[in-house]
Amino acid sequence: MAIKLKEICNQEDKIAPGHRACHGCPETIIVRQVLHTITAMGKPVIAASPTGCLEVCTSPYPQTAWRVPWIHNAFENVSSTLAAAWSTYKHFVKLGKIEDRDVKFVVFGGDGATYDIGLQFISGVIERGQHILYVCLNNEAYMNTGTQRSGATPLGAWTTTTPVGKVVPGKTEHRKDIVGMFVANGIPYAAQAAPHAWRDLMTKVQKAVSIEGPSYIDVIAPCPRGWRFPIDQTIYMSRLAVDTCMWPLYEVENGKYRITTRPLEKKPVIEYLKAQGRFGHLLLPENKHIADELQRKVDQDWEELQKRAR
Repeated sequence: MAIKLKEICNQEDKIAPGHRACHGCPETIIVRQVLHTITAMGKPVIAASPTGCLEVCTSPYPQTAWRVPWIHNAFENVSSTLAAAWSTYKHFVKLGKIEDRDVKFVVFGGDGATYDIGLQFISGVIERGQHILYVCLNNEAYMNTGTQRSGATPLGAWTTTTPVGKVVPGKTEHRKDIVGMFVANGIPYAAQAAPHAWRDLMTKVQKAVSIEGPSYIDVIAPCPRGWRFPIDQTIYMSRLAVDTCMWPLYEVENGKYRITTRPLEKKPVIEYLKAQGRFGHLLLPENKHIADELQRKVDQDWEELQKRAR
């Protein structure tokens, strides 16, 4: 189905304005893109979120910004909860108790709930082949609880649990390749996306909810507060992540890799680092080796991705 922008723009937002997201936060931008895509396909949707930034800013009791049925569950097991809702729905359809309206079930989780605390539950959903879409709103740290490092935090980044000093110059490990992990787990569809590339993201959502079985989309979500950049630079930061190949845009469908957006000019990683306060210490001469290691890893991963996508 072609994406009809005019039709999408005329829809009612499924996240109401007036929520409590920070200025410049991309998470509700991403959620709107996902929900607009599914409703433009004529499909009802049920959403769920673990505890995190999105849950806190959209559902302060007794208010809610959600205009679709939505479930809040614990940090770790939201994927299992929504998969159980899907299984119950399919069972009731089979018994003839409800009409099959091809309802789509979508999780919106942060990187802490995805890369770390909820990883085994997502793996279980993939193993069981349950038909839900899991969208990771990846701001690369536990932002809701004070910017602690997660498995998605890049090498060298400052967080409150990877402080910068004479002994430790930020996070000392590279982030996880979670898409690669899920592909190895046998997921039918997985992808990386970014909010500035809205057509690419929406096309991936269409594919993800149309396949049989579980699907996963990891969306970079630049956080002005945690990444330390001006609040009007969110979309620019998303584009810069892609243009430096810190966050390449690709998809994996039934094990087959495809790069969906190639930078017109691959920019050096240092341009990305200079734009964010969390990497400011990497500009010092004594930490240049960390910036060089980041560039080496990005180049290596980009070359490997291109080989897989041939």
